Amino acid sequence: MKFKYYLEKIQNAEFYPMLSLIIFGSIFLFVLWYVFSSDKKSMNDKAKIPLN
Repeated sequence: MKFKYYLEKIQNAEFYPMLSLIIFGSIFLFVLWYVFSSDKKSMNDKAKIPLN
């Protein structure tokens, strides 16, 4: 059996790839926002934690 056969049996299978793309995109945008809006001194302090 091919994988396509299983996808044909699932109802609304086209919904799941779009949902995963939306979830990935929202997490990616949140991380970008966090990185660019955070304090540089705070980031430098967090970067030095493994060395202390």
